[in-house]
This record gives sequence, structure tokens and C-alpha cells, in this order.
Amino acid sequence: MAHKRVVLCLLGTILAASMLSGCTGKKSDPVTITVWTYYNGDQLDAFNNLTEKFNETVGKKQGITVDSKSLGTVEDLEKNVLAAADGEVGASEVPNIFSAYADTAYTMDQKDMLVDISDYLTDKEKEQYVEGYLKEGDFSDDGSIKIFPVAKSTELLFLNDTDWQKFAADTGAEYDDLKSIEGLVETAEKYYKWTDEQTPDQPNDGKALFGRDAMANYILVGARELGCDIFEVKDEKMTLNFDKDVIRTLWDNYYVPYIRGYFSASGRFRSDDVKTGNVLGYVGSTYSATFFPTEVTNDSGDTYDISLKVLPSPKFKDGDDYAVQQGAGMVMTKGSDEEIKASVEFLKWFTKPENNIDFSVGSGYLPVTNEANSIDKIKSVESDISSSMEEILTKSVDEINNNNLYYMHAFENGNDARTVLQEAFEDVAQQDRAIVEERLAEGQSAQEAEAEFLSDDYFENWYQNVLSELQAYEG
Repeated sequence: MAHKRVVLCLLGTILAASMLSGCTGKKSDPVTITVWTYYNGDQLDAFNNLTEKFNETVGKKQGITVDSKSLGTVEDLEKNVLAAADGEVGASEVPNIFSAYADTAYTMDQKDMLVDISDYLTDKEKEQYVEGYLKEGDFSDDGSIKIFPVAKSTELLFLNDTDWQKFAADTGAEYDDLKSIEGLVETAEKYYKWTDEQTPDQPNDGKALFGRDAMANYILVGARELGCDIFEVKDEKMTLNFDKDVIRTLWDNYYVPYIRGYFSASGRFRSDDVKTGNVLGYVGSTYSATFFPTEVTNDSGDTYDISLKVLPSPKFKDGDDYAVQQGAGMVMTKGSDEEIKASVEFLKWFTKPENNIDFSVGSGYLPVTNEANSIDKIKSVESDISSSMEEILTKSVDEINNNNLYYMHAFENGNDARTVLQEAFEDVAQQDRAIVEERLAEGQSAQEAEAEFLSDDYFENWYQNVLSELQAYEG
């Protein structure tokens, strides 16, 4: 009997242990992760659709629920994230994931609140992504990933082809004339004079051909094409390389044609200027193509349909091949092991080629993996693509795959330094052109009205002032 009792006790112990083992083998308790974005419109719809798909499939199987919310604009999102991080009264809890550009991510990293996502990816998984996209979140140059890429964009030239064809038929202008920045300037001058000639009784009323959406991209990427990295960052410290010859080249190919009326910027975005007929085309983000107008309403109040032509972003004729890399990524904040693992699971699922292409086509952005950066792959996943979207994506993929990608490395107050650079070109050009127009209206010739702003002395004074401002951000 004693022997039987021992056997029964052992069986009971084994049974209890097996029951406990069975419990630990079950999936972990359900976890909800919060995601904040600045997405709106088509972008928000595309993101929400994929989030719902995740929750109903992989999330349901693994006990993960993604709760996403749009905070409005990029600025609104940044304000709410920093308020949450600083524990301000009335602020929400810090989300598990949020959309961020490098400057906001860098600020949060300085608060020691971000997860290094590289710890949760194998080398094989890292190799699946476009290399430059992962490097953008490596603030310390040690292989860390503080920004996870989910959608990117570059820049293209978007052209009102309907009115371009009229100009081209009369002057012999060709698309190839717009391949280089120097060619663009020459063609813009030709267009200004051609439109001026249409009204011989109204001198100096020519039209601008071209505008730019993101001035800082022109300056930073243009300088890189010319062999200069204006904001060189190492170990999170910035060294300023404000090379005078390079800056003069940039000046001569934006400020000068702007002063002469060949370039312009009057609406909030350059797509607005195309819509009013103030420019024929602009360089802007691939995402902005979704806002390109389908009709123009000119100064006379006439409205007519236009078609879109997509061209590569012009480069300096003798410069290196660079294209801008832009678009916010996703940043993960510190939390429980379960929250971090769930967040990683969602982001990896979101960037699988078929899911990422679905989001990209729906939002106007580009996928982030090497496999998905192929127009053939994109079309195999999304067969119902409009001809214009196919053209946009084809040109975008070519830009990404056939150029060195440039992005501004993060450093303390980097966004402020970028703003100084942008305003130094953009705002000054607009203010000075307004003065020129006043002088023209008073009867001065174009040569007289522009002379002050086109002198070497004027450039020198401007250069020294901007140099002094930017030096404050070094080191």
C-alpha cells in the first residue's frame, strides 16, 4: 500500500506539473499598443485599413491589438508627444509607437525614451530594407535603429504638360532641357520671355516656369551633388561646411532666376501655383503628386483641364547623383517587454512587401524594402493602378534605386539650423522680388530694378550674415 501511495503521489505531481506546463505554453495575455500618427486623408485611410487587417489576422492570433489615432498635423503630433514625455498636466500617456521625423526622434532619444529596434531584428531582416532608410535612425553611428522606416518619398518634377506643349511647340523646348538645374534655369528664362512677348503692350509681365516646395532640400542635396555636406554630423555633433563657391552656385541657380521672375512661389504649396497658372511646374515630394491639380484657373478667370507629366528631379550638370530621402518613420518608446515585442511584430508585418505596397499605393508614398522597390513587384501586388500613379511610382523607384540617397543627419537644434538655411534663400528671394516688382511698376527697367540684388556685394553681405547665424549651431 505504501508503494501504491508513493506511485499515486508521483503521478499527482507529474499531472500538476504538466498542467502548469500547459498553462505556460499558451499565448501570452492580450496586449494593446497605441500608435499616434499625423496621417490624414488617403494616407490615414490606407493606414487604418492595414491596422484593421492586422488586428483581425496576426493580431487576433497573437493577442495583439493596435489602437491608432491621428493627432492632426506633424506639428500637433510633435507637441502632444513632447507634452506626454514631459508629463505635462492633462497630457496623455506616451504612445508605444508614433510617427516622427529625425529631429523629434532625436529629441526623444535625448530623453532616453526610445527603443533601439536593431536589438529586435536579425541581420537577415535588416538586409531586407533599403540601407539608407535604416541608417537615418542611427544617431550614434553604432548600428542602432531609433527610427523604423514604414514609408518614404523622394522628389520629382511635376509639370503642367498641357501648357508646356504650347510653349514647346513655339520654342522647340524639350523635356530633356529640364534634366539639369542649369538647363532648367535657361528654359525658365526662355519661358518668361516667351510669355512676356504674348502681351507686347505690357512689358515685364512674363510668367515664371518653376517653383520649389522644399527649399532646404534644394540647398542640402544640391550642395551634396557639388561635393559639399553643409551639415556634417559625427557623434551627434555638427560641423558646418558653408563653402562660398558652392553656396554661390546654389544662389545663382535659385535666387537669381527668382529675382528675374523666372521662378516663383506665391501659394502655400507649389501645386497651388500650378492651379492658378503662376508656374508650369515644381519640384516636390512624390507624395505631393496626389495634390497636383487637374485644371487651371488663370488670371482672367478662365478654367481649363490640364494633364500631368512626371520627370526626374533636375541635378547639377557636373554634379554627383543624389536624391533626397524623406518621409517620417515610426519610433518606439520604452515599455514592458510584451509591449515592445508586440510593437516590433506590428512594424515588421506592416513593412512586408505586400502590406507595405498596399499602404504606399494608397497613400502616395514608397515602400521601404529592397524587394518592394520595383515597379514590377508593385504592379504584381496592386494590379489596379492608374496610369498617372504608375508613372509617379516608376519615376520614384528609379530615383531611389539609381541615386545616392541624402538625408539630413540629426543633431541638437538641427531643425532650427535647417530653417535658417531655408529662410535665407526662400524668404529673401520673395522679399527682394517684391521690391523689384514695385520698381518695375514705377517705370524702372528690369536691369535697373534688379541691379542691386544681383551684385557681388549683395551676395557677400548675405553670405556673411547667414554664415554667422549657422555657426551658432556648430559643435
